Amino acid sequence: MSIFDSINYPSDVKALPAGNLDALCTEMRDYLVKSVSKTGGHLAANLGVVEVTVAIHRVFDTAKDRLVFDVGHQSYAHKLLTGRKGGFASLRQYGGLSGFPRPAESAHDAFIAGHASTSVSVALGMARARTLSRGDYCVVALIGDGALTGGLSYEGLSDAGESGEPMVIILNDNGMSITNNVGGIARYLSRHRMKPSYATLKKWYRRLMERLPGGRAIYRFTHRIKTAFKEEILPCGIFEDLGLQYTGPIDGHNIDRIVEALEWAKRQNMPTVVHVLTQKGKGYEPSELSPEDYHGVRPFDYRFGVSDNSEKTFSSVFGEEMSEIAMGDPRLCAITASMTTGTGLEEFAMRFPERFFDVGIAEGHAVAMAAGMAARGAIPVVAVYSTFLQRSYDMLIHDIAISGLHVVFAVDRAGLVPGDGETHQGVFDVAYLSSIPGMTIYCPANYAEFSGMLRYAVNNVSGPVAVRFPRGGEGEYKEGGWENVKTVREGTDYTIVTYGISINTAVESAEILAEEGISAEIIKLGRINPIDITEIANSAAKTGRLLVLEECSARGSAGESIAASLAGLQVGLKSVRLLNTGDRFAPCGAIEELRRLCGIDAESVCGVIRTELMDSGFEFRYPEPGFGGGDAGVAQEAQEAQEAGQAQEAGADKTVPEMENFGNKDPGTEEPGTEDPGTEDPGTEDPGTEDPGTEDPGTDDPGTDDPGTDGPGMDEPDRIRGATEVVNAEDFFPSAKRPKNEQNSA
Repeated sequence: MSIFDSINYPSDVKALPAGNLDALCTEMRDYLVKSVSKTGGHLAANLGVVEVTVAIHRVFDTAKDRLVFDVGHQSYAHKLLTGRKGGFASLRQYGGLSGFPRPAESAHDAFIAGHASTSVSVALGMARARTLSRGDYCVVALIGDGALTGGLSYEGLSDAGESGEPMVIILNDNGMSITNNVGGIARYLSRHRMKPSYATLKKWYRRLMERLPGGRAIYRFTHRIKTAFKEEILPCGIFEDLGLQYTGPIDGHNIDRIVEALEWAKRQNMPTVVHVLTQKGKGYEPSELSPEDYHGVRPFDYRFGVSDNSEKTFSSVFGEEMSEIAMGDPRLCAITASMTTGTGLEEFAMRFPERFFDVGIAEGHAVAMAAGMAARGAIPVVAVYSTFLQRSYDMLIHDIAISGLHVVFAVDRAGLVPGDGETHQGVFDVAYLSSIPGMTIYCPANYAEFSGMLRYAVNNVSGPVAVRFPRGGEGEYKEGGWENVKTVREGTDYTIVTYGISINTAVESAEILAEEGISAEIIKLGRINPIDITEIANSAAKTGRLLVLEECSARGSAGESIAASLAGLQVGLKSVRLLNTGDRFAPCGAIEELRRLCGIDAESVCGVIRTELMDSGFEFRYPEPGFGGGDAGVAQEAQEAQEAGQAQEAGADKTVPEMENFGNKDPGTEEPGTEDPGTEDPGTEDPGTEDPGTEDPGTDDPGTDDPGTDGPGMDEPDRIRGATEVVNAEDFFPSAKRPKNEQNSA
């Protein structure tokens, strides 16, 4: 049996003889490579932090002490050592092990960590809470892999130094964030600073100087000399300037040295930084040679390494279009926040290096800088994932929208995202972007629409404009040309409004319903803010029933805006259904699994429409026998239920019964969006073809529940409630009022 086979919990790590620790790390790396090659995930960063993780579990008790990760994709080795080894086959899968720390998954996970640069602030909060409650535990922040490129980390460091709160900050320097200006003298001096004799000498010298006449002046003079010498020799003097004790740099693959440093830091009783140097991708040659290619990987054959992924995606189309537009317009610039590869901008960066700006994990800075560029005549395009753009909401309003500056936002990973879980779902941008006055939002349904919309956003729209698109590729719907509002399919029984790649689900649903004799009209929005309501109102008035299908959160959805506008126009409707991802955080899983969970897949859409029509006394028109396979039985059941209801309530008025209101915001009280005059053009989001594999994460990370064999609180996620919103038609549409006999009996 290997050493790793005998290790399941931190107590096993503590009990292991020191001579076996290096072998344990080698075996852990081998396991990580083989396991992640099957599931996909973040590999290179985890290979680099193995020794640091083992050392942490030698010194601290993470069931009691609080370990905060930053970024959370460095937590795989930690999970292996805290009782979750058996769950790694389910990593980043629906109902499986999360790719991030997740407190619901294990008592050893102190805090969720999907976005970057927050660990010092969170850890300081925990330390202050400990002081207030007179608790007895250590607080440790493990920050690295680019997280120090985010300004929030420096806000936390500054406050931590000022606070004096005892805490340990481990700086995992894998060359991604800190300059490597260090040498042998620096390492030698750092080691000696950790020796107890050095601390004892410092205290003795300070006390002696305080007793001697003029001693304080002598101490200040010698201290200034020492500080000047130290700043010349030791790196990262900024930490001590902020009031933090500092030691390093330390070889991050030497467990003895790391353990020694952590034990020293634990004794300091003040905020202390331990700076470790690690190699991203260590122990797996392909990853060592090209760590960027192994940051986030899809499943691959570990014997040969990852293969080139040249499949066409919305992100790759974006990169190609940006390069072409830049050829004809020298004002065009591209800005990204440490997502060059993920957003498809590698070619642009090579061809136009003077117009390409990767600002690190600093979305707020990226947006504020874009505002400055736009104010001076440039055309900045900010390429950013939906989940990360929300970090710059204040800048969107204050620095861009108030001044009406023309900044283009290429919002990647909009909608549901596979594998990455709660922290990375791009389902909130519709709400927060549409809440900003003057913001225009396009949602392409396929590559052709995307190309046209991006060019239109750059060349024709004034003010801030967003083009939001999903991870992965286009679906079956490939019609060229785009309009703000377009009737894709005519029908008489039900109106389906959608946008982006959700058009594929809408078309599939309409085809299934057609086989059951139900005629659905489909309206595709190219622009969702502002919304042109006229065509939607005409269709809804014709069919009397409306369903809005979208891959975004319930609150602030386009459906709410449409319902409010139709209510204001007093369009007579029997029912309104809003299908979206609901009021929940979607877990990780494959795209189709998540859509089923949220009730926005074709089966769910058809089920909602069938039920609605059946309840309203709709007379199903059936084709010849054998038309629909399994759906035939569903339709036949609907017919039988309808006939039974007719027999039971012969002669009764068949107006729409009052429907349950699930607490969604009353659309009647919302203010309808204003209509854009018409020169701007549309776009829609394409949910349907996203790859359920792992995302090119850059620095973002996954989230999932551990199935249950590997720790507490790993119940299978429940179906997300609130995904299908039922608007009480009577509340908003006068024609849906119940007849007097029903009002009297109510």
